[in-house]
Order: sequence, then C-alpha cells, then structure tokens
Amino acid sequence: MSDHNIQNIKPPPHCETMAEVRNGVDEVDRQLVELLALRFGYMDAAARIKDEKSDVRDEERKAQVIANAMDLAQKYGLPIEQLSKIWDDLVEASIAHESDKWDDLHR
Repeated sequence: MSDHNIQNIKPPPHCETMAEVRNGVDEVDRQLVELLALRFGYMDAAARIKDEKSDVRDEERKAQVIANAMDLAQKYGLPIEQLSKIWDDLVEASIAHESDKWDDLHR
C-alpha cells in the first residue's frame, strides 16, 4: 500500500467546494484500486494453493462473499441492489483472474 492516506482529504461533511469533493473522490478511488490489487493478490495465492482447477469456482463461497459485503453495505445505508451487482461482477472477475493464474501456474 502507498504512503497516501485518507487523512489527506476532507471528510464529506466538511467539504465546501467541488474541488474538495473531487479530491476526496480521487483519493478514495486510488485507495480502492490499491485494495483491489491486494484482493487480486489473494486470488493469485488461491491459484497457487488449489490443486484442482475445478476448485477455483466455489458458488457457496461466492454467495457468502456477496452476502457479507451486502450486510456491511446495509449497515452503512448503501444501495444494496446496485452494490450487489458490483460485487457479483467483482467476484466473477476474481474467479476469472484466479482461473487464468491457475492455468499459468499449473501448465
């Protein structure tokens, strides 16, 4: 992770200009991409650890990951329907990445 942190931006309730809002959004997006890189790193580890390619797709685990995220989203008052679609796409992208990595590692 980088040396940047969320303390470099104003919290949303304290923003008084669009420049402050945009700065905050840009910083949050940067951090989200860093977290996605870390998440995909775990997919690389899973590909390395799993013996069988058929183990890459686990529908029960996928459902649990999405449910966990939606529980948190609901806690924060976020739009569940839209985030559920985003998380489904994220998990599917993660599975595809892990599958490709598994192929690379187990040739």
